[in-house]
Amino acid sequence: MARIGLLTGGGDCPGLNAVIRAVVRKGINAYGHEFVGFKYGWAGVLKADVIPLTHETTRGILHRGGTILGTSRTNVFKEEDGLERVQASLRDLELDALIPIGGEDTLGVAGKLSEAGVPVVGVPKTIDNDLAGTDFTFGFQTAVQIATDAIDRLHTTAESHNRVIVVEVMGRHAGWIAAYSGLAGGADVVLVPERPFDIEDVCERLRRRHAQGRNFSIVVVAEGATPKDGGLMSEFETTDSFGHVRLGGIAIQLEREIEARTGFESRMTILGHVQRGGTPLAYDRVLGSRFGVEAIDAASEGDYGKMVALRGTDVVRVPLAEALAEPKLLDPKMWETAEVFFG
Repeated sequence: MARIGLLTGGGDCPGLNAVIRAVVRKGINAYGHEFVGFKYGWAGVLKADVIPLTHETTRGILHRGGTILGTSRTNVFKEEDGLERVQASLRDLELDALIPIGGEDTLGVAGKLSEAGVPVVGVPKTIDNDLAGTDFTFGFQTAVQIATDAIDRLHTTAESHNRVIVVEVMGRHAGWIAAYSGLAGGADVVLVPERPFDIEDVCERLRRRHAQGRNFSIVVVAEGATPKDGGLMSEFETTDSFGHVRLGGIAIQLEREIEARTGFESRMTILGHVQRGGTPLAYDRVLGSRFGVEAIDAASEGDYGKMVALRGTDVVRVPLAEALAEPKLLDPKMWETAEVFFG
């Protein structure tokens, strides 16, 4: 029997509660462990701010979006005496291990803590699907479905008004959501961070569509997409504690440029946090549950310094270092398939 702490860090994501529930359910039933959950990610670890995690406190959460623990973008190593405070929290709470659930930033902190001797098992989480070491992350499929549903609805408005509609979806480093939702939703142009775009090429493609009698178009753009002759386009100037620029607003600038250059009436929609919220799809509930079960098995076996991951159809364990490699960019073959249907 052991005492284990859980935390969720970074952006919220459909399926987080499925992971928490699975860790607690298997941990109590199979191993007799006790659990506490840190409130608001690494911020809660620094303050030793916890709630008990039991059958009762994790009942009925499988279908819920968000995270019952709360989350934050706190960087332990940007805080004064951060490592020492984390170690003190674990010692004071008599914890034997830590299971952080998060993306590159949360697991980056976990990796450094692991190197410092903290017993850690990581669970990968990002709706962007850009985390190395795993084929898919939970939350991605739900985000893609939400974006696809929005594109479907925008099609009818675009066609009714003979408009170009620009749809901005999430994707800081990688265009997985843009490519998948663009392909599923029948977008005419998709712009992703991996392939800097020429705005005049985009406009020329739209002109060709109109010349062929198709008087409306859908442009899907990832928030991190960039023009060939410029850097990140954002309406914001702030950064978080991990140094990331707050993105959002490239659709606003694309709308202006497209209308000015082509004369076609244009509108934009930024989906933003809508993609993160609400009920997770069955796929993400199942994947989150599988990750949670594997994570508590690893912790119970003392297999620390690992991250659970999906490889093919199998859930396996990989070194945390694999998760902290370069971001997993959009598969070129996936892009080639989506590109068949553009324009």
